[in-house]
Amino acid sequence: MSENNLPATVGDEVDVALIGAGVMSATLGVLLTELEPGWSQVIFERLDQPAEESSSPWNNAGTGHAALCELNYTPEVNGVVNVDKALKINEQFQVSRQLWTNLVEDGVITDPRAFINAVDHTTFAQGPEQMAFMRRRFDALNDEPLFHDQELIEDHDRFAEYLPLMAEGRDFSTPVSAIRNPNGTDVNFGALTKQYLAALSDRGTEIRYGHEVKNITREGSKWVITVKNMHTGDTRTVRANFVFVGAGGNALPLLQKAGIPEIKGYGGFPVSGQWLRCTNEELIEKHSAKVYGKASVGTPPMSVPHLDTRVIDGKKGLLFGPYAGWTPKFLKQGKFTDLPKSLRPHNLTTLLGVGVHEMGLTKYLITEVIKNHAARVESLREYVPNARDEDWEIVNAGQRVQVIKPAKAPKFGTLEFGTAVINSADGSIAGLMGASPGASIAPAVMIELLERCFGDKMSAWTPKIKELVPSYGTKLSEDTALYKKVWDASQKALKLER
Repeated sequence: MSENNLPATVGDEVDVALIGAGVMSATLGVLLTELEPGWSQVIFERLDQPAEESSSPWNNAGTGHAALCELNYTPEVNGVVNVDKALKINEQFQVSRQLWTNLVEDGVITDPRAFINAVDHTTFAQGPEQMAFMRRRFDALNDEPLFHDQELIEDHDRFAEYLPLMAEGRDFSTPVSAIRNPNGTDVNFGALTKQYLAALSDRGTEIRYGHEVKNITREGSKWVITVKNMHTGDTRTVRANFVFVGAGGNALPLLQKAGIPEIKGYGGFPVSGQWLRCTNEELIEKHSAKVYGKASVGTPPMSVPHLDTRVIDGKKGLLFGPYAGWTPKFLKQGKFTDLPKSLRPHNLTTLLGVGVHEMGLTKYLITEVIKNHAARVESLREYVPNARDEDWEIVNAGQRVQVIKPAKAPKFGTLEFGTAVINSADGSIAGLMGASPGASIAPAVMIELLERCFGDKMSAWTPKIKELVPSYGTKLSEDTALYKKVWDASQKALKLER
């Protein structure tokens, strides 16, 4: 730490090295700057701009995942809807809202409307069986404080009033219903990341774009990071006390290079995606909600379809998807050798086992890959009956690497659809793998990372963390007075009041 509590000049040694200029590294960087303003930080980004991979607004759904509408977070077993995961994710998203609120008030975030906007989160059911499930889901969540104001819509006239684009041309002989939650948001994580990075740069963090981390090795108590300048070809090394690998899909190979035992057995399954993006402004204006449906029987949770209102750079848009694809790349701008290079003796059995036991995923991917434009629009017609091919275009979404967690023999590894933190036993290096809910719960995940990696500092840091996140250490679902206080504050600070 430098004298006078000012950031040290970044040279050959730093306190903190962050790999990847996406929302995860930026979130952790901001938190550490708030907690330890005297620590030196450097960020390495292989591309020439920040937030161009998973944090890019066109590369993700931008749902602001709070489990308000995503049906895979409320599974049903024997007629009972389990809401545990939905409650957990919603609690985590409230951490995001609280952090953003206090960073706005402190001037770290300067323009909340550039990254967050109020957009309804809505679930959609078709047919008696799905509608019955929807009623059970509504009842299971209706008394939960964090799911306040939801509305069950089963009347066709009300459905048509609320979702006119989805009602036009619909044959209501197949009944439909929806659950509307007016407390949802659309989040542009790219814009948020850029505001974070601007604040970090002002506070002394050095951000090196066009620099790819090629290797991470241990040298005594420090980590030696070998970095290549993508423009000149020059390489140099930087030593760091703590390293965070927030490199999206590239986190797995970098953690493997670091050689920490905790990464052994882990694998990654890359999945690409595409959206249908509406090009007809009239249609875009007719729809104002994020509408999630139920995945078809036999398809994985990642295939949950949604008709998605987006607000990007102040302009309203409309997406439908995702349509999955497959490539061995771990990043959208990665290499075809990414997957084979990640194979190790310790994770090969894990990967092969998942391949055998996830035949539904394999079948789903094959079906998705061979779909042409007309077939994709035909899928859209379940949501927009009058959809025309010429009103929609295909755009590529981001690259995801689903976590494959190891399992002890005789069991095989498991394919995880979530977000996982992996850290060394001494807490000197950590990385993030996985996908949804991902960016939406970045603050909660990064606070968990702080607890894992800086346990000896948490007692000193806790008062500041509670300033940034007043609910830290408590559950808002169990403290309704605190929930109302932080909710009202975030609605005002983030300019979400309607």
